[in-house]
Order: sequence, then structure tokens, then C-alpha cells
Amino acid sequence: QVQLVESGGGLVQAGGSLRLSCAASGRTFSSAAMGWFRQAPGKERDFVAAISSSGGGTDYADSVKGRFTISRDNAKSTVDLQMNSLKPEDTALYYCAAGFWAGISHRHRLYNYWGQGTQVTVSS
Repeated sequence: QVQLVESGGGLVQAGGSLRLSCAASGRTFSSAAMGWFRQAPGKERDFVAAISSSGGGTDYADSVKGRFTISRDNAKSTVDLQMNSLKPEDTALYYCAAGFWAGISHRHRLYNYWGQGTQVTVSS
């Protein structure tokens, strides 16, 4: 079992920055691929970014490339999402997810554990 708790969401103006953090407890964090996903009201859950268990591999949605950076600290069991140059279309509930398999994936159905989410609202 893995527990994931996101933090760092909030209200920010367009062009601003936020840093989301996800703290994990339970099963060995360093064995988990980690992902960030987001869901806006009335829309499907979308992939944002993912990082491999070692941190050596990352992947990003085209919509956030060059603006968002995913990182992890296996010693602290945390994964962060630095979000810069935020746009109103980035407004959503952001979820952290863990998957105990090799590699990285943008497919949310592959992830085994999910946090409760943290709200990000970007005003224009």
C-alpha cells in the first residue's frame, strides 16, 4: 500500500509559477515510477509529466513542455512539479500517481496509487 499526499496548489495569475509536491509513504518509493496528471471540470484526466523510479527518465505532455519540470528525491520520498509560465488552461485538479513497474508512462490506467489532488487555478 502507498499513500500519496499532494500540496502546493493555489491561485496564481497567468505567467506566474507554482511548485507542487507529492509526499509518499508505505511501499518503497524508490521502486515506483511517478506521474502527475490533471483533470479540469467536465474533462478527462490528462497526463502532465512522469519520471522513472531512478529519476533518469522523464516525459511531458506537449502542452507543458518547456514550462513544467518534474523531479524526485528518493531519500525524502517526494516528487515535485515545478510549473512556470502558467496559463489559464492549466487550471485543474492535479494528481500525483505511483506505479510499480519499469520505465515511465503517460497512461493513467497503469498507475496503481493516487493522491487526493491539489487544486491549481490560474487567473487571466
